[in-house]
Amino acid sequence: MATRTMNKATPLVVTYTPRKKKRTLVEILLDVLKYTILIVLSISYLLPFYWMFTSALKNDSQIYTIPPVWIPNPAMWENFWNAWTTYNFNLYLFNTVFKYALPVAIGTVVSSSIVAYGFGRLRWKSREFLFAICLSTMMVPFQVTMVPLFIIFKKMGWINTFLPLVVPAFFGNPFNIFLLRQFFRSIPEDLLDAARIDGANELGVLFRVVLPLSKPVLTVVALFAVMGAWNDFLGPLIYLNNSKNYTLAIGIESLRRTISSVGSVALAYPYLMAVSTIVTIPIILLFFFAQRTFIEGITLTGMKG
Repeated sequence: MATRTMNKATPLVVTYTPRKKKRTLVEILLDVLKYTILIVLSISYLLPFYWMFTSALKNDSQIYTIPPVWIPNPAMWENFWNAWTTYNFNLYLFNTVFKYALPVAIGTVVSSSIVAYGFGRLRWKSREFLFAICLSTMMVPFQVTMVPLFIIFKKMGWINTFLPLVVPAFFGNPFNIFLLRQFFRSIPEDLLDAARIDGANELGVLFRVVLPLSKPVLTVVALFAVMGAWNDFLGPLIYLNNSKNYTLAIGIESLRRTISSVGSVALAYPYLMAVSTIVTIPIILLFFFAQRTFIEGITLTGMKG
Protein backbone atom coordinates (compact mmCIF):
# COMPACT_ATOMS: atom_id res chain seq x y z
CA MET A 1 0.00 0.00 0.00
CA ALA A 2 1.53 3.17 -1.14
CA THR A 3 1.59 6.10 1.25
CA ARG A 4 1.67 9.62 0.17
CA THR A 5 3.26 12.28 2.27
CA MET A 6 2.55 15.91 1.75
CA ASN A 7 5.06 18.41 2.92
CA LYS A 8 3.65 21.51 4.58
CA ALA A 9 4.26 24.40 2.28
CA THR A 10 6.46 27.06 3.73
CA PRO A 11 5.14 30.59 3.23
CA LEU A 12 6.95 32.63 0.69
CA VAL A 13 8.17 35.92 2.09
CA VAL A 14 8.58 38.65 -0.45
CA THR A 15 10.38 41.76 0.58
CA TYR A 16 9.62 44.91 -1.29
CA THR A 17 12.24 47.55 -1.53
CA PRO A 18 10.80 50.81 -2.80
CA ARG A 19 12.75 52.38 -5.54
CA LYS A 20 14.17 55.76 -4.82
CA LYS A 21 12.54 58.46 -6.79
CA LYS A 22 14.99 60.04 -9.12
CA ARG A 23 15.42 63.69 -8.24
CA THR A 24 15.08 66.19 -10.97
CA LEU A 25 17.57 68.95 -11.66
CA VAL A 26 15.09 71.56 -10.44
CA GLU A 27 14.74 69.80 -7.05
CA ILE A 28 18.50 69.60 -6.65
CA LEU A 29 18.93 73.29 -7.48
CA LEU A 30 16.18 74.23 -5.01
CA ASP A 31 17.90 72.27 -2.23
CA VAL A 32 21.23 73.90 -3.04
CA LEU A 33 19.59 77.32 -2.97
CA LYS A 34 17.83 76.56 0.33
CA TYR A 35 20.97 75.42 2.13
CA THR A 36 22.97 78.31 0.66
CA ILE A 37 20.47 80.80 2.09
CA LEU A 38 20.54 79.04 5.48
CA ILE A 39 24.35 79.09 5.57
CA VAL A 40 24.49 82.77 4.63
CA LEU A 41 21.91 83.68 7.28
CA SER A 42 23.75 81.60 9.90
CA ILE A 43 27.00 83.38 9.12
CA SER A 44 25.29 86.77 9.33
CA TYR A 45 23.93 85.89 12.79
CA LEU A 46 27.23 84.45 14.05
CA LEU A 47 29.45 87.19 12.64
CA PRO A 48 28.71 89.77 15.41
CA PHE A 49 29.52 87.17 18.07
CA TYR A 50 32.74 86.25 16.29
CA TRP A 51 33.73 89.91 16.03
CA MET A 52 32.95 90.49 19.71
CA PHE A 53 35.02 87.48 20.79
CA THR A 54 38.00 88.20 18.54
CA SER A 55 37.99 91.91 19.45
CA ALA A 56 38.36 90.89 23.08
CA LEU A 57 41.66 89.24 22.16
CA LYS A 58 43.14 92.25 20.37
CA ASN A 59 45.14 95.26 21.46
CA ASP A 60 44.36 98.85 20.47
CA SER A 61 46.52 98.77 17.37
CA GLN A 62 44.64 95.75 15.99
CA ILE A 63 41.25 97.19 16.91
CA TYR A 64 41.59 100.38 14.87
CA THR A 65 43.41 98.86 11.90
CA ILE A 66 41.89 99.15 8.41
CA PRO A 67 41.32 96.67 6.82
CA PRO A 68 40.11 94.95 10.01
CA VAL A 69 42.08 92.14 11.62
CA TRP A 70 39.89 89.01 11.70
CA ILE A 71 42.34 86.74 13.53
CA PRO A 72 44.15 88.37 16.48
CA ASN A 73 47.90 87.98 16.46
CA PRO A 74 48.99 87.80 19.19
CA ALA A 75 45.85 86.79 21.07
CA MET A 76 45.65 88.60 24.41
CA TRP A 77 43.72 86.17 26.59
CA GLU A 78 44.55 88.17 29.69
CA ASN A 79 42.09 90.83 28.52
CA PHE A 80 39.20 88.80 29.94
CA TRP A 81 40.68 88.64 33.44
CA ASN A 82 41.97 92.21 33.44
CA ALA A 83 38.70 93.67 32.20
CA TRP A 84 36.60 91.75 34.71
CA THR A 85 38.73 92.57 37.73
CA THR A 86 39.80 96.11 36.88
CA TYR A 87 36.25 97.45 36.66
CA ASN A 88 34.82 95.53 39.65
CA PHE A 89 32.46 93.33 37.65
CA ASN A 90 32.40 90.76 40.45
CA LEU A 91 30.30 93.23 42.45
CA TYR A 92 28.07 93.93 39.45
CA LEU A 93 27.55 90.19 38.95
CA PHE A 94 26.59 89.74 42.61
CA ASN A 95 24.12 92.62 42.39
CA THR A 96 22.58 91.29 39.19
CA VAL A 97 22.14 87.70 40.34
CA PHE A 98 21.38 87.86 44.05
CA LYS A 99 19.84 91.31 44.44
CA TYR A 100 17.89 91.47 41.20
CA ALA A 101 17.47 88.35 39.04
CA LEU A 102 16.74 85.71 41.71
CA PRO A 103 14.29 87.85 43.76
CA VAL A 104 12.48 88.85 40.57
CA ALA A 105 12.27 85.22 39.40
CA ILE A 106 10.89 84.06 42.76
CA GLY A 107 8.38 86.90 42.97
CA THR A 108 7.23 86.45 39.38
CA VAL A 109 6.69 82.70 39.69
CA VAL A 110 4.83 82.88 43.02
CA SER A 111 2.61 85.87 42.27
CA SER A 112 1.82 84.97 38.65
CA SER A 113 0.95 81.39 39.67
CA ILE A 114 -1.54 82.53 42.33
CA VAL A 115 -3.20 85.07 40.01
CA ALA A 116 -3.29 82.61 37.08
CA TYR A 117 -4.92 79.95 39.27
CA GLY A 118 -7.60 82.43 40.28
CA PHE A 119 -8.30 83.35 36.66
CA GLY A 120 -8.06 79.80 35.32
CA ARG A 121 -9.61 77.40 37.85
CA LEU A 122 -11.84 79.44 40.14
CA ARG A 123 -15.28 80.68 39.13
CA TRP A 124 -16.26 84.15 40.32
CA LYS A 125 -18.14 87.15 39.05
CA SER A 126 -16.48 89.37 36.40
CA ARG A 127 -13.57 86.96 36.09
CA GLU A 128 -13.27 87.22 32.30
CA PHE A 129 -13.70 91.00 32.35
CA LEU A 130 -10.91 91.50 34.87
CA PHE A 131 -8.72 89.03 32.98
CA ALA A 132 -9.20 91.10 29.82
CA ILE A 133 -8.17 94.23 31.74
CA CYS A 134 -5.10 92.39 33.01
CA LEU A 135 -4.08 91.46 29.45
CA SER A 136 -4.77 94.97 28.17
CA THR A 137 -2.07 96.33 30.47
CA MET A 138 0.50 94.70 28.20
CA MET A 139 -0.35 97.33 25.58
CA VAL A 140 0.81 100.14 27.87
CA PRO A 141 4.55 100.73 27.25
CA PHE A 142 6.92 101.21 30.15
CA GLN A 143 7.77 104.71 28.92
CA VAL A 144 4.21 105.84 29.74
CA THR A 145 4.38 104.77 33.40
CA MET A 146 8.07 105.48 33.90
CA VAL A 147 7.74 109.03 35.26
CA PRO A 148 4.73 108.38 37.56
CA LEU A 149 6.43 105.29 38.99
CA PHE A 150 9.64 107.21 39.59
CA ILE A 151 7.75 109.92 41.48
CA ILE A 152 5.94 107.32 43.61
CA PHE A 153 9.11 105.40 44.44
CA LYS A 154 10.99 108.63 45.18
CA LYS A 155 8.32 109.69 47.71
CA MET A 156 8.59 106.24 49.28
CA GLY A 157 12.36 106.63 49.62
CA TRP A 158 13.17 103.68 47.40
CA ILE A 159 15.51 105.46 44.96
CA ASN A 160 19.03 103.98 44.81
CA THR A 161 17.74 100.64 46.12
CA PHE A 162 16.62 97.48 44.36
CA LEU A 163 13.08 97.75 45.75
CA PRO A 164 11.60 99.53 42.67
CA LEU A 165 12.99 96.71 40.52
CA VAL A 166 12.06 93.76 42.74
CA VAL A 167 8.80 94.63 44.50
CA PRO A 168 6.67 94.99 41.30
CA ALA A 169 7.59 91.40 40.42
CA PHE A 170 5.59 90.22 43.45
CA PHE A 171 2.38 91.62 41.92
CA GLY A 172 2.34 89.41 38.83
CA ASN A 173 3.18 89.86 35.16
CA PRO A 174 0.35 89.90 32.58
CA PHE A 175 2.13 87.75 30.01
CA ASN A 176 3.20 85.15 32.56
CA ILE A 177 -0.29 85.14 34.07
CA PHE A 178 -1.74 84.39 30.64
CA LEU A 179 0.83 81.66 29.97
CA LEU A 180 0.23 79.96 33.33
CA ARG A 181 -3.56 80.32 33.09
CA GLN A 182 -3.66 78.53 29.75
CA PHE A 183 -1.58 75.70 31.18
CA PHE A 184 -3.64 75.41 34.38
CA ARG A 185 -6.88 75.17 32.40
CA SER A 186 -5.61 72.03 30.66
CA ILE A 187 -5.18 70.11 33.94
CA PRO A 188 -8.12 67.70 34.51
CA GLU A 189 -10.67 68.97 37.02
CA ASP A 190 -10.90 65.46 38.55
CA LEU A 191 -7.43 65.85 40.05
CA LEU A 192 -8.41 69.10 41.72
CA ASP A 193 -11.71 67.68 42.98
CA ALA A 194 -9.91 64.69 44.49
CA ALA A 195 -7.65 67.04 46.44
CA ARG A 196 -10.65 69.05 47.64
CA ILE A 197 -12.38 65.87 48.82
CA ASP A 198 -9.24 65.04 50.82
CA GLY A 199 -9.68 68.33 52.63
CA ALA A 200 -7.30 70.61 50.75
CA ASN A 201 -8.23 74.27 50.39
CA GLU A 202 -7.59 76.19 47.16
CA LEU A 203 -4.02 77.14 48.12
CA GLY A 204 -3.37 73.49 48.98
CA VAL A 205 -4.73 72.43 45.58
CA LEU A 206 -2.50 74.99 43.90
CA PHE A 207 0.74 74.14 45.69
CA ARG A 208 0.22 70.37 46.05
CA VAL A 209 -1.47 69.45 42.76
CA VAL A 210 -1.32 72.17 40.14
CA LEU A 211 2.23 73.48 40.54
CA PRO A 212 3.91 70.03 40.64
CA LEU A 213 2.20 69.28 37.31
CA SER A 214 3.30 72.60 35.85
CA LYS A 215 7.08 72.38 36.20
CA PRO A 216 7.82 72.98 32.48
CA VAL A 217 5.81 76.19 32.26
CA LEU A 218 7.09 77.38 35.66
CA THR A 219 10.63 76.89 34.36
CA VAL A 220 9.79 79.02 31.32
CA VAL A 221 8.39 81.79 33.51
CA ALA A 222 11.49 81.71 35.72
CA LEU A 223 13.77 81.80 32.66
CA PHE A 224 11.91 84.80 31.23
CA ALA A 225 12.24 86.61 34.56
CA VAL A 226 15.95 85.86 34.94
CA MET A 227 16.76 86.84 31.36
CA GLY A 228 14.72 90.01 31.68
CA ALA A 229 16.57 91.05 34.84
CA TRP A 230 19.95 90.00 33.41
CA ASN A 231 19.47 92.16 30.30
CA ASP A 232 17.57 95.03 31.91
CA PHE A 233 19.24 98.38 31.36
CA LEU A 234 16.55 101.05 31.66
CA GLY A 235 15.27 100.07 35.10
CA PRO A 236 18.66 100.08 36.89
CA LEU A 237 19.63 103.22 34.98
CA ILE A 238 16.63 105.08 36.41
CA TYR A 239 16.68 103.88 40.01
CA LEU A 240 20.33 103.05 40.80
CA ASN A 241 22.73 105.97 41.14
CA ASN A 242 25.40 104.53 43.43
CA SER A 243 28.12 102.55 41.66
CA LYS A 244 28.01 100.00 44.48
CA ASN A 245 24.51 99.03 43.28
CA TYR A 246 25.32 98.82 39.57
CA THR A 247 24.17 95.77 37.63
CA LEU A 248 26.08 94.19 34.74
CA ALA A 249 24.20 96.22 32.14
CA ILE A 250 25.03 99.52 33.85
CA GLY A 251 28.62 98.39 34.43
CA ILE A 252 29.05 97.68 30.72
CA GLU A 253 27.60 101.08 29.85
CA SER A 254 29.98 102.83 32.24
CA LEU A 255 32.86 100.97 30.58
CA ARG A 256 31.57 101.96 27.14
CA ARG A 257 31.62 105.64 28.09
CA THR A 258 35.36 105.44 28.72
CA ILE A 259 35.94 104.77 25.01
CA SER A 260 34.60 108.14 23.85
CA SER A 261 35.84 110.14 26.83
CA VAL A 262 38.77 112.53 26.56
CA GLY A 263 42.00 110.69 27.26
CA SER A 264 40.32 107.29 26.96
CA VAL A 265 41.76 104.39 28.89
CA ALA A 266 44.06 102.03 27.01
CA LEU A 267 42.44 98.78 25.88
CA ALA A 268 38.98 100.18 26.67
CA TYR A 269 37.41 98.68 23.53
CA PRO A 270 38.98 95.20 23.94
CA TYR A 271 37.95 95.24 27.60
CA LEU A 272 34.39 96.16 26.60
CA MET A 273 34.23 93.27 24.16
CA ALA A 274 35.75 90.90 26.73
CA VAL A 275 33.17 91.79 29.39
CA SER A 276 30.35 91.60 26.84
CA THR A 277 31.47 88.11 25.84
CA ILE A 278 31.56 86.93 29.45
CA VAL A 279 28.11 88.37 30.14
CA THR A 280 26.64 86.76 27.01
CA ILE A 281 27.93 83.24 27.71
CA PRO A 282 25.69 82.44 30.76
CA ILE A 283 22.50 83.27 28.84
CA ILE A 284 23.57 81.06 25.92
CA LEU A 285 24.44 78.18 28.26
CA LEU A 286 21.21 78.64 30.22
CA PHE A 287 19.10 78.37 27.10
CA PHE A 288 21.20 75.50 25.74
CA PHE A 289 20.84 73.29 28.82
CA ALA A 290 17.21 74.27 29.48
CA GLN A 291 16.19 74.15 25.83
CA ARG A 292 14.10 71.00 26.11
CA THR A 293 12.22 72.23 29.17
CA PHE A 294 11.85 75.65 27.59
CA ILE A 295 10.24 74.26 24.45
CA GLU A 296 8.00 71.91 26.44
CA GLY A 297 6.77 74.78 28.57
CA ILE A 298 5.85 76.81 25.49
CA THR A 299 4.20 74.05 23.46
CA LEU A 300 2.83 71.69 26.07
CA THR A 301 -0.89 72.05 26.74
CA GLY A 302 -1.00 69.82 29.79
CA MET A 303 -2.82 66.58 30.49
CA LYS A 304 -5.98 65.84 28.60
CA GLY A 305 -8.84 64.66 30.72
